[in-house]
Amino acid sequence: MACHPLKQVIEAADKAITEEDFDALMEFYADDATLVIKPDLVATGKEQIYKAFVAIAEYFNHSLVVKQGEMHVIQSGNTALVIMETVLETSDNAGVASCISRRATYVFREEPVGKWLCVIDNSYGTDLLGAM
Repeated sequence: MACHPLKQVIEAADKAITEEDFDALMEFYADDATLVIKPDLVATGKEQIYKAFVAIAEYFNHSLVVKQGEMHVIQSGNTALVIMETVLETSDNAGVASCISRRATYVFREEPVGKWLCVIDNSYGTDLLGAM
């Protein structure tokens, strides 16, 4: 598969998460976007998503590093489903490192100006099935 432009968009968003640049991160989300925080909790809209990422950074002791693994993009018109491996590297208060790998699903919408915005951010992917 040819490299889809969403690969660079997601890499830039993950860099913003890692650097805790949440103002820049909000540029990747649609105004009406939804973020799955955990299987029974979502944030909708940029204000809630921003607050969620601040809490996530705190939860992971400001050590979260987000990376991408294998990625598949399925596009129809101005909508794209991204299925990918998302890797989360963290360290706890004692400096013990851990690595979490998830098979995430994301939905993006391409705006008329050609910019892709995330409308659904689900790092849990199909693991939500049975978890709720």
